[in-house]
Amino acid sequence: MSVTIPDDIVQSTQMTEEELEVEIAIMLYKQQKISSGKARAWTGLTVIEFQHELAKRGLFINYDVEDLEADIKTLQSLDLL
Repeated sequence: MSVTIPDDIVQSTQMTEEELEVEIAIMLYKQQKISSGKARAWTGLTVIEFQHELAKRGLFINYDVEDLEADIKTLQSLDLL
């Protein structure tokens, strides 16, 4: 599926297409509609670049206790912890 944003809307934002994609991706990430991985894949940002974009907006990576527990189990199963 593709979404078309009219040129006049894009022009009124005074943003490039890439900047607008980043804004939309971060908005969807903030609303927990997409993961950080999907947002990064869409925008082509690295992990560090994505984190910088979040920081500029006062946002952080969504990471809770359940995520931590899952990471610990994964590390344990790989004998890394």
